[in-house]
Amino acid sequence: MTPSENPTVYLVDDDVSMLRSLSRLLRTAGYHVVVHNSAAEFLEALPPDAHGCLVTDLMMPGMSGIDLQETLQASGNPIPIVFLTGHGDIPTSVRAMRSGADDFLTKNAPREDLLAAVNRALGHSAQIRANRAHQLAVRRPFEALTDREREVLRHVLRGLLNKQIAAELGIHERTVKLHRTHITTKLGVHSVAELTRMVQAAGVFGADSDL
Repeated sequence: MTPSENPTVYLVDDDVSMLRSLSRLLRTAGYHVVVHNSAAEFLEALPPDAHGCLVTDLMMPGMSGIDLQETLQASGNPIPIVFLTGHGDIPTSVRAMRSGADDFLTKNAPREDLLAAVNRALGHSAQIRANRAHQLAVRRPFEALTDREREVLRHVLRGLLNKQIAAELGIHERTVKLHRTHITTKLGVHSVAELTRMVQAAGVFGADSDL
């Protein structure tokens, strides 16, 4: 297993003594730990294929834990987050959880609670990673389609008949049939229903798709 595949617990806190204490606890429990004194430092060093979870202070100077959470979500790298706070700020914790935080603990929470939260977050990270790998595998056959075949496929998914697709694209109906044959052959499907399910599983042709 390469370093990028090893799960890492990233610690972010402006309190050096807190970082030292948490790092010692988690390393003693067998985790690979990387520490950062600020959210900005963490973001700058975070690898694009990060595998693990983030344990971060909620209230920090500069970029707060909530700001960090929003930045990670916008970056497309939704690493699971466990928030720590010494303030017990209920409204902020509710906001954090609604935005997808895996857990929210006070800094004086029992060590067993923290370790359990980290375990859950790492389990979530592994599931995210498995889901991404599956989606990439399902998406790969779509990369073999030509631009014209993608155009035809989009129209097929809209439920258009061959003659309607031909009229919209300004090509002959026989050409549409040929493209459809190429599409089903390349994707290994035999019906529009199978094709639709495959497209949905692959997440292609959505707003954020590059296919």
